[in-house]
Amino acid sequence: MLISVCVATYQRPEGLERLLNGLNQLIFSKCETPDLEVIVVDNDSTGSAHAVCQSIEPEFKWPLKYYIELQRGISYTRNKAVASISKDAEFVAFIDDDELPKQNWLEELLFVQQRNNADVVAGPVLPYFANKEDIPAWVVKGKFFEPSRYPTGYLLKIAFAGNVLVRVEIFRKIDKVFDERFALTGGEDTHFFMRIYRMGYKMVWANDAVAYEWIPESRTNVKWILRRGYRCWSTQSLCEREFYPSIMVFSMRACKGIGLISQGLCLIPPSLLLGQHAIVRALLHICRGTGTLAGLAGIRYQEYKITHGV
Repeated sequence: MLISVCVATYQRPEGLERLLNGLNQLIFSKCETPDLEVIVVDNDSTGSAHAVCQSIEPEFKWPLKYYIELQRGISYTRNKAVASISKDAEFVAFIDDDELPKQNWLEELLFVQQRNNADVVAGPVLPYFANKEDIPAWVVKGKFFEPSRYPTGYLLKIAFAGNVLVRVEIFRKIDKVFDERFALTGGEDTHFFMRIYRMGYKMVWANDAVAYEWIPESRTNVKWILRRGYRCWSTQSLCEREFYPSIMVFSMRACKGIGLISQGLCLIPPSLLLGQHAIVRALLHICRGTGTLAGLAGIRYQEYKITHGV
């Protein structure tokens, strides 16, 4: 079995080096060691990631392919990676250039896929704070970077490209895998996985397939957290507006947005007594609600114009 591990990168040389070193330490004990190829697609036209790949390649266990995607945007970069996989690959694993997998990361994804005969297997991306001593206490207390987790084998309706294994045949049945409308906004993976869920593909959760996301100091502030909440919920609404264009779904989503805003406003007075994490939590409800309504209106926020990297 051949698995293509795809990495989209943009001006994060330290993160990419850390990720490649992590991939070089993958272990397989639960299932037979597969053949791997690692595909790095650099979205920097200057080819800033080439030196990293070149320096690590002599000691790298797996074939390492490097490409440049000149068109700016995460959708173009991911599509370039998918287009570059070998013809005999059976699965594609996606992981980001600001992440580090546990040694059993890919093994767990593959093991859960085999046990459940799944088309898509997703795992948790846990936060790792780059400078722990500089992280505000309210960020940790509020758990703003903690992801949702489920029992292994749990059936999913959505997945994300930071930690996921996908059956290759899915890509071969879809023309443009990651929608280019989301190139600078992000959410191209939300759109893709919502689309294939509607096509009837089976998606499951692998709770032990852990990757860690390096969180730089530039993200541990109120502005970034609120903007992220706005964008993610906006993207969800944009996709639901497209895939479920009924008045009923539109109305339910609009009510959810208004409800979140109302809930946030109601939480503000008591949050003043509970501390900054509670205040930010209340504001986050408002931003998520506003994003929900903005998505229904077709408004997009271009998150990927700025790269936060370590």
